[in-house]
Amino acid sequence: MEFLILETSNSFSGRRLKINGKTGNLGNVVHIERLKNKITVVSEKQFSKRYLKYLIKKYLKKNNLRDWLRVVASDKETYELHYFQISQDEDGSESED
Repeated sequence: MEFLILETSNSFSGRRLKINGKTGNLGNVVHIERLKNKITVVSEKQFSKRYLKYLIKKYLKKNNLRDWLRVVASDKETYELHYFQISQDEDGSESED
């Protein structure tokens, strides 16, 4: 499942990415590579990390994956996809009298 999400996210980001005001205008300026469970974006021009996060969130919402996955900054230059931690607290599920 992770492989499929990253593969389609990679192509989605490549089509939606704006360079010089035009979408899909990657040319030789931006290179998108997928390595196992990471997508690497290398740009020769200044590129906003926040814009990439916006595109990934947009992709997750479009494919109804936003309820299970979230985008997390693991360090200054990297974003990762993590599953939401859903803890089922049995003590909190009981009704109070």
